[in-house]
Formats: sequence, C-alpha cells, structure tokens
Amino acid sequence: MTATDLPVERPVETPPARRFRLSAPMLLLGLAGLVVLLSVARLVTGANDITSAGTVGTALSFAVPIGLAGLGGLWSERAGVVNIGLEGMMVLGTWFGAWGALQFHNPWAGVLTGAIGGALGAAIHAVATVTFGVDHIISGVAINIVGLGFTQYLSQLVFDGMPGGGTKNSPPLPDLGTVSLGFLDDPLRTVEATHWFVLSDFAGVLRGITQGVSWFTILAILLVPLSFYVLWRTPFGLRLRACGERPVAAESLGVNVYRYKWAAVLVSGLLAGLGGAFLSLVAAGIYRDGQTGGRGYIGLAAMIFGNWRPGGLAGGAALFGYTDALQLRQGGISVHALLLVVALLLAAMAVYQLVRQRRGVAALVTGLVALAVFAIFALTDTVPEQFTSFTPHLTTLLVLSLASQRLRMPAADGVPYRRGQAK
Repeated sequence: MTATDLPVERPVETPPARRFRLSAPMLLLGLAGLVVLLSVARLVTGANDITSAGTVGTALSFAVPIGLAGLGGLWSERAGVVNIGLEGMMVLGTWFGAWGALQFHNPWAGVLTGAIGGALGAAIHAVATVTFGVDHIISGVAINIVGLGFTQYLSQLVFDGMPGGGTKNSPPLPDLGTVSLGFLDDPLRTVEATHWFVLSDFAGVLRGITQGVSWFTILAILLVPLSFYVLWRTPFGLRLRACGERPVAAESLGVNVYRYKWAAVLVSGLLAGLGGAFLSLVAAGIYRDGQTGGRGYIGLAAMIFGNWRPGGLAGGAALFGYTDALQLRQGGISVHALLLVVALLLAAMAVYQLVRQRRGVAALVTGLVALAVFAIFALTDTVPEQFTSFTPHLTTLLVLSLASQRLRMPAADGVPYRRGQAK
C-alpha cells in the first residue's frame, strides 16, 4: 500500500461567520424596548420629563446640528479625507446663515448662505489635503482656528452697526416656521398627562416628533436616507467609497480620485454649514459668538459611533441630543433616572456577552460596571446640576469606549494619496 492509495480526506468547510445586519423591524423593536425601559425608570423615580413631549422635541432640535456635522464627516471620510475641521465649518455656517437671512430678508436664503459658508471652509480643507497633500489633522485644526477668528472679525464689521446687533451677536433673525399634525395634539396630550405605564411614554414621544417641528429639521432628517442612497446605491457613491478604501485600485480603473475627494469634502462642508445655520436660525433665532459649543467634534463622535454609516450616526446624534436635552428638563432628576436605564442596559449586555459571545471576562467587567452604576443610582436621589451639563460629553466618551472594538473605518481614511501611484 502506497501513500497515493490512502483516501484523501476533504477539508472541513467552516460555515461563514454570520454578520449582524440591522433591519427595520429590529430597529423598531429596539426603539420600543428602549421606551419600555424609560417607562420603567419613570415609574420608579417619578422623573416624568424623561419621555415628555418637551424633552423629545428638544432632543430632536439638539440632534439635528450634531447629525448634520456627523453626516458631513461621513461624506469626507468615506472618500479618505479626515475632516476634523467640521467645527470651524459649522462656525462659518452659523455666521453666514445669520448674515444671509438678514441680508435677503428670507430665512431660507440664510440656510443657503450658511451651507455656502461651510463649503468655503471645506474648499480650503480640500486644497490643503487633496491638492497639496497637507496632513489632514493639521489642516482641520487650522480651519477651526481660522473659522472662529474670521467670524469674530466679520461680526465686528457687519453686525456691530445693525439695530439689536453687536460685536458678538447678530440682530434677531426671521423665523423659518414649523409644522404640526394638529389633529394628534389633543389626544396625545391627554394620554401623556395620565402617566400610564408605556402608553403615556409613547404618547409623549409621538407628540414630541409631530408637534412644532421646524421645516429645517425635516430637511435634515431627509438628508440621512438621501446620503445612504447616493453613497451605497449609485455608481457615483461606489467610486467615492472606493477612493476611501483603495484609491490606487480606483485610479487603475480610471476613476479620477482627486475629483471625487474634492466633491466629498465640499459636500461635507455644505452639510456642516447647514448644521451651523440650524443653530443660528432655528435653535436660537440669533447668531452668537461661540454658538456651536463643540458640536462639530460631537458630530465626529456620532459618526464613529455609527461605524461610518448614515443610520448609525443618526442614532448617535439622537443619543447625544437626548442627553443634552435632559439638562434643560429637570436636569438632576432626569439624569438620575437615566442611571437606572444605563444599569439595566449594561446588565443585558453582560448577559449577551456571556451567553451568545462566550466572553466571560468581558461579561464580568460589564456586569461589575452595571452594579456600580446601579449602586450610584440606589444611594442617591439626584445628580448635581454641575454634572448634568457634562452628561453629553461623558456619554460621548462611554459610547466610543464601548463601541471601539467593533468599528471599521475606511481603509485609506487619512492616508496620503498622490496621483500616479497606480503606475
């Protein structure tokens, strides 16, 4: 018997790893579960504002500029250009949005000029990073500094001489208007006022997203599925994402990488400028110096939280907007109630890690953190007011640290590219 006569065993084929895909029914089920958790926390603590229409409406308005900044970062980084200058582009959007609304006596003209203001900052970023190959971080930081100083100079030049204006603020701006589903207001208000378990919470959420919503908010929400369609369902989006994954391969196939990177960075600035214009035109009704408050950076965090995808970043923006809104709605009591929700979510995550993922150490650490959060909740009655203003930033740090293990950024994000590398 020779070696060639021995039966050859076929290699065992391992089944491909199943990838988690979030579908619409799963998303709705998850949102419903979250409302149930919030309802439990409301009944236990008596913090009725955590699901009230006022909180939901405020959270929606706070989430819009963060979401627009994150969407801008998504466009840029999907093409391989890191855009840490989103904050400066938002600052330009706040000033140019106010100036356009006053100059043309039309708030929608302010929306347009705000977007153009952000695009001007993006054009500088594109010249530096795409055309001349400057380090993306250095260029972004420079735009943040220049944007702040440039708008302060323009405010002294333009707004200081206007009635009601000054060196740090503009006169009051014209209103964009809101839309409401009026026939739902009274029934939802009645159910919300009863404070029933779950039903009142759903009524509060529905009332918050159907009453007094700005047209600008609706436009911003529509930009999320539009970005997904353009980037993932069109040849243009496929080539743009190829520039962020394998620019050399894209060039070898005839794609003009420079042109797509330029287009992506300009769209990024347009979206960040819209986020800034929202702050001055809708959120405040006036331009103020330092109005963005670091929302450009939080938008970047929302983008990373969303794993560089539109749906995920929208969820991240909603989370940051919600925690930001709580400080205005019974801040200490509401944030204290939120600790119970966090403890329950962490406990559920520990069980998932132990049962489905077989990660004993990770489950133990998550369980200990859940116990610590629950202990803080059980031993206190409220949270200091000073801490509530820090809650959105703490949420940013916690979410990024928990989600960092499952993130996948574009392969060539921030990698220098020069034309001709494919030869």
